[in-house]
Amino acid sequence: MRGSATATLIVAMIGSLAAAALAGAAEPTADALARIRSSGELRWGADAQGGAPYVFQDPMDPNHLIGFEVDVAAALAAELGVQARPVQGQWDLLLDLLGRGDFDIALNGIEVADEKQRVCALTRPYYVAPERLTVRRGDAAAPRSLATLRARRVGTLPGSLAERILTRAGAEVRTYDGGQNEIYADLLLGRTDAVLLDAPISLYYGEIEPGLETVPGALGEVRYAIAVPLGDETLRAALDTALARLATDGRLRAIYERWGLWNVETAALLGDPHGERAGVAEALEAWRTAVGRPLSLRERIRERYPQTLGLFARGALLTLALSFVAMALAVPLGVVLALARKYGPPPLRWLAIGYIEFVRGTPLLVQLIMLYFGLPELGITLDPFVAGALALGLNYAAAEAENYRAGLESVPVGQLEASWSLGLPTWQALRHVIGPQAVRIAIPPATNDFIALLKDSSLVSLVTLTELTKTYLNLANAMRDHLGLGLMVALWYLLIGLPFSWLARRAEARLGRHLRSVG
Repeated sequence: MRGSATATLIVAMIGSLAAAALAGAAEPTADALARIRSSGELRWGADAQGGAPYVFQDPMDPNHLIGFEVDVAAALAAELGVQARPVQGQWDLLLDLLGRGDFDIALNGIEVADEKQRVCALTRPYYVAPERLTVRRGDAAAPRSLATLRARRVGTLPGSLAERILTRAGAEVRTYDGGQNEIYADLLLGRTDAVLLDAPISLYYGEIEPGLETVPGALGEVRYAIAVPLGDETLRAALDTALARLATDGRLRAIYERWGLWNVETAALLGDPHGERAGVAEALEAWRTAVGRPLSLRERIRERYPQTLGLFARGALLTLALSFVAMALAVPLGVVLALARKYGPPPLRWLAIGYIEFVRGTPLLVQLIMLYFGLPELGITLDPFVAGALALGLNYAAAEAENYRAGLESVPVGQLEASWSLGLPTWQALRHVIGPQAVRIAIPPATNDFIALLKDSSLVSLVTLTELTKTYLNLANAMRDHLGLGLMVALWYLLIGLPFSWLARRAEARLGRHLRSVG
């Protein structure tokens, strides 16, 4: 009887999880261009964490997304007769997210390279970026040519042409997954000897620093193109046509000049005879004005930080929603696993042990990637929120199971035997005698798990969700303020977690009084 009850619970849980997975499955579309025009929007993937001048939060008004590729996306969407809608995605996963169907195109400094064309289709190039070397100003020993890079510590972005150039040159390559600020900050601090990055990044982050200088000349050049899913030839052709019109009528040039990015290489690419930029780079100057002068703490508190409250609040709400849904899954599944491990028949006990050990022994990040990118290979495509909540819930269920098992084992076995002698079935003994005592033991670690889950929810930024930590990273890179905004996001997490710690203490005390009164 004990085994059958536990089995029923496990089967029910597995069924509910399967239903959730199937509910999140997305149906493929045959004609991407027709669907875009029917929906009235072009969903384009980019990573706002990367920073200027590509796609980033406006330092003067962080509630708005700006950048030259924001302008390019808007112009392309207008040519297609729709609106542009940005979708957040981690830069090094943009092509994977594109393949899943999370957005229609990827537009965020996607380099034209053979390895990329094996997983996506690329449009005609829309920009050419020389590779610029940046060093500390006045550093006579700094590498200033390709030949002097051997064995020198050089920072760059992973998976970029710059990384391949540095590898071939024999440099000690250090890659950075965050925004561009960190790369140049390490150079200023002497942790690296140089930085090699695309000219737009060098212009916005290298040249603004008085302690840095850009070495004349280029060590190579890279072309940017728009990525579309393999097989979407109609969409690619429409984008190629739109890019050609934008180049012919001068709208692309106007965008690049506004951001200070027009160069002879791009002029040659677009067939423009005028060469170097001639327009006023008002967007570049506005950005330098916004971030060039360090603000005092008082100025930041008075002028900048209040503008971030709405974004932080939305990130906090998403974090809370994910955590609640995940914990709502973790708690009952943890109970089932704990009961199966302690009281179930051997097959169920082994199954529960295997699940707990597998989940506890593998990283949560790996589990999330398996659910989000692996399940589509089986025909199951989960919604980002569903995938994030499911990964967190399934992972923390293993921790909860061990908490509850410890609670159950803390109750003397004689109490269960006494319950049987009084004629109570096992399930009633667990509910009325063993369970309340075990719960009191399990509440503190379960509360700790919930607070840990709140923080681990930051991993869902990999699957296009902008929760609290991703909001902080986007803002910090855009506003060049990691310390002040870091303290703000820490305060947000603290304010979120404190009420649950208080409620847990109240519940533990109340349960303790109840048990003493019963005793």
